[in-house]
Amino acid sequence: MRRQSRSEDFREFAAERAGHLYRSACLLTCGDTHLAEDLVQETLGRMYTVWGRITRIDNPAGYAQTVLVRTFLAHQRRRSATERPVGEMPEGASAGDDPALRVALLDALTRLAPKDRAVVVLRYWEDRSIGETADVLNVSSAAVRTRAVRALAKLREQLGGSLAEFASL
Repeated sequence: MRRQSRSEDFREFAAERAGHLYRSACLLTCGDTHLAEDLVQETLGRMYTVWGRITRIDNPAGYAQTVLVRTFLAHQRRRSATERPVGEMPEGASAGDDPALRVALLDALTRLAPKDRAVVVLRYWEDRSIGETADVLNVSSAAVRTRAVRALAKLREQLGGSLAEFASL
């Protein structure tokens, strides 16, 4: 009976958090929805294995976010993470139905190193504190501040004059 209630509790937790985890994963992967889905599945799988011990975790939602970011970073360290098999070479990137700002920001995020991207997403999209971001990434607060400054400088450099263009939209 107790095992069944744990499974039901986990199903409820997964249903509540899956959307938020997916949005974060999409940002971390710069719009690669397939990889984002894989990361969320991996995160929920890892959460399920510790769900029986979850009473020792103060904030399961925060813990899930930490697991997601660490899973993303582990994936980025793999050599095969950057390989993408395709049938034909694309002619060029197309914006499709996405607004210009979204496309420009995702493109700029793609050019950041994975840890820099994780800092930007956690600090500015997830609105986490420096301390929380440091805990998730398992680095010092100074390292988070340094990465944030450098990543934002790179984003400003990449977006250049187009940033003012987007601000007026």
